[in-house]
Amino acid sequence: MKLVTVLPFLVVIFLCFCLPILPSQTIVKVGKSITGNHKMVSAGGSFALGFFTPVNSNFTYLGIWYNTIPEQTVVWVANRESPIPQNSTAVFTIGDDGNLVIFDEKRELIWSSNVSFTTKELLTSNSTVGALLDDGNLILRHGESNILWRSFQHPSDTLIRDMRFHFNKISGQQTLISSWMRNEDPRPGNFSFGINRSEGRTSYYIWNQNSVYYRFDDSKKGYTLGITWYISTVTINENVYITLAYYRSLLRVVLNPLGNLQVMVWNRNGSNEWNVEFQAPQAKCELYAHCGPFGSCGIRSSGLCKCLTGFEPRFSTDWANGKWNGGCARKIALGWDGGDRFLKHENMKLPDHAISLGNMSTRECETQCIRNCSCSAYACSINACFIWLGDLLDLGNVITDGRALYVRVHFSELIAHGLSGNSAQRYKILTAKIVSAIFAILLLVSILAFIFKIKRLKRPGKMDGDSALVSSVPSGSLVGKDDMKFLQYSLQNIRDATNNFHEDNKLGKGGFGPVFKGILTEFGEVAIKRLSRRSSQGLEEFMNELKLIAHLQHKNLVSLLGCCVEGEEKILIYEYMPNCSLDKFLFDPTLKVKLDWVTRFGIIEGIAHGMLYLHKYSRLKVIHRDLKASNILLDQEMIPKISDFGMARIFGIDQTQANTKRVVGT
Repeated sequence: MKLVTVLPFLVVIFLCFCLPILPSQTIVKVGKSITGNHKMVSAGGSFALGFFTPVNSNFTYLGIWYNTIPEQTVVWVANRESPIPQNSTAVFTIGDDGNLVIFDEKRELIWSSNVSFTTKELLTSNSTVGALLDDGNLILRHGESNILWRSFQHPSDTLIRDMRFHFNKISGQQTLISSWMRNEDPRPGNFSFGINRSEGRTSYYIWNQNSVYYRFDDSKKGYTLGITWYISTVTINENVYITLAYYRSLLRVVLNPLGNLQVMVWNRNGSNEWNVEFQAPQAKCELYAHCGPFGSCGIRSSGLCKCLTGFEPRFSTDWANGKWNGGCARKIALGWDGGDRFLKHENMKLPDHAISLGNMSTRECETQCIRNCSCSAYACSINACFIWLGDLLDLGNVITDGRALYVRVHFSELIAHGLSGNSAQRYKILTAKIVSAIFAILLLVSILAFIFKIKRLKRPGKMDGDSALVSSVPSGSLVGKDDMKFLQYSLQNIRDATNNFHEDNKLGKGGFGPVFKGILTEFGEVAIKRLSRRSSQGLEEFMNELKLIAHLQHKNLVSLLGCCVEGEEKILIYEYMPNCSLDKFLFDPTLKVKLDWVTRFGIIEGIAHGMLYLHKYSRLKVIHRDLKASNILLDQEMIPKISDFGMARIFGIDQTQANTKRVVGT
């Protein structure tokens, strides 16, 4: 036979003998190992296990990857916390104690399955075997059926077909998948994903270290945005398991280093690459409690935070600047007298920390919430009533297919936003009764005040009208003479508002005395001017400013909101001007650049309008007598407001000149 004819048969025979010694195998056992470029392949060829070095990395890891696609896609890593230097030799085998282990070239232990054997047979038999199953699960077994350890119970950053991890309802122990540090660094990163089950509800969470980063709504409606198309929960006894909802061989759920949970599918017929079919979070607005208490994220729409109906920003300046985590506060406090009602919000992502009250009707659920003074909202599903206590966190509006959330508000909010049918009629009747009661109380107070005033005028030796008026009114009441109307506060109220006149709240100091920033329930942020006891200006100037500003109403004049007269303390309360005074912008080189010509012209024009009003159009003809840059305050929009009327003087309507008895002003 010719050599040319025999040669093909020799090649076939040679290959048949060589196949068993190619660098791949199906199991690892005592005396058999994986090292270098060798790999273990599952029986069906779907997955492979071996050592790999990520791109741009100097370290080697033992991992499991898909064996049927050209792009190496690692789904599990053994030694994430113990990387092997790239120039070192490592061995994967069965250790002397029967565990799956990785040794370095010095036979020092790098990683172990760390199973605790309890019988002498297992310690001495050397009969444990490591096998890679065709679903990608690396197992350690004793004999044919006794599985001692599974890689699926110790996941890395990926959830694949047939894999599940759990949460134990009794012990609270749970399995998490955790992100890589970076795309080329398999070490555990900052983000983790898993189950959190409390008060009868199961939710999926992404954590950033120890803080909640993102929460999936537990409902299968609306906001889940498809996550339940891919993963689902199965409850077995006290364990709740996460698994893939349907099986596609080349589908995986990955938590990437940026904290995004991605559902990825391999595209065989097109680009031969992984396509992202779903990702969460999809926008910054979706991050956990991004809008703060009672703030709702406009998910899948504008992406901006909004306060729920009946609420307003807790810190309006921060809210206007896009700092929303302070959240919202109620416009009108709850009555706690049985008169509170609920406003319905459609298509909502339900807030976190719900309490399940079991199966009941919507009316029964509302009754349970209204009876609890701490209950802020409720929602009903087909088989459960949920309530929320205190602040509502992590709310979202999802446009369609969300849940209905009923938020507790003062009954007047319902009337303000309109109702229909019996509800509207019931609240109109209730409102009429309340208005009648208030009118009767005001009438009685007016009669008593008139009688008191008559008696006081008959008493000899009293102070002049204005001083007596301010001194005699109790804290928090409405001071009034002619058109003068403003609140008077106790000194303790002022101390609470300014943290006892703390230096950190000090805005500045003038001839009158120091000015502090404070917070009052009625007005929010305010400026509080405190008359210095050593000031050259005294009660006369204080009363002068009190009378003048109370009569003056113009957008270019600062508004007086209240006062405090107690002992030797004389205090005025003004609206707060966030940009302070004009002199700070004129004489500070860093702030001066903000005064472009348009802004300067607007300030000049505003001051002129204010002065024209004082001189010509106000009910009192007023000469300021101390107009300077430090007495021009600027609001958030750089609109000027004239302040400090302690030196001002009232002229007659037809008067054009007058003599002063002393030098005033700066």
